[in-house]
Amino acid sequence: MKTLLLVDGSSYLYRAFHAMPDLRNSRNEPTGAIQGVLNMLRRLHKDYPADYSACIFDAKGKTFRDDIYPEYKANRASMPDDLRAQIAPLHEAIQALGWPLIVEEGVEADDVIGALAKQAEREGMRVIISTGDKDISQLVNENVTIVNTMPNAFRKGDEILDVAGVEEKFGIPPGLIVDYLILIGDTSDNVPGVEKVGPKTAVKWLKEYGSLDNIIANADKISGVVGENLRKALP
Repeated sequence: MKTLLLVDGSSYLYRAFHAMPDLRNSRNEPTGAIQGVLNMLRRLHKDYPADYSACIFDAKGKTFRDDIYPEYKANRASMPDDLRAQIAPLHEAIQALGWPLIVEEGVEADDVIGALAKQAEREGMRVIISTGDKDISQLVNENVTIVNTMPNAFRKGDEILDVAGVEEKFGIPPGLIVDYLILIGDTSDNVPGVEKVGPKTAVKWLKEYGSLDNIIANADKISGVVGENLRKALP
């Protein structure tokens, strides 16, 4: 079985920018994020050999999500100038290393990753996705695995999320990640969930009822403040 390695370049760009020291070249141009991402790509190629690979970045401008929900990511600060200045030279460096680079307008990097992962699965490939984006966990199955090379400061080594890994981390299987995220929301994207429903409550409901649809169908049976909030959140 051939392997496709997909790298969420945008996810690692931001994390490398904040993790690396303020490195600069002889022209005083910032280079820390560039070095961090390139080092990570070299290690990925070494540690996770693949027949095919690609590095995917967000495009400039709005996506279809902004049309659906204008407040999407409205809480985020503007991109720092020192980070913005490193994007174009990083793209050039990635291509110089031989990586196919994909930037698709109107969608985000994880949309492209999801589409490519599903296409590769249909063609009988194994897929490794390198990202720190929890949303991608919904794609994990027996043929799709997530590798997070920058999990957190308290964990040594890569975080590997196969089906069992997703269940251990979130308390639910990959097939329920979308339902889980709808319930708890995503503060980093400025997407609200059900008020006062956190991960523990969401997991409890999903284990009890099996899906978001079943939770909604039984909303009148859920007691307490969270039950009231759930019913208020329904259209």
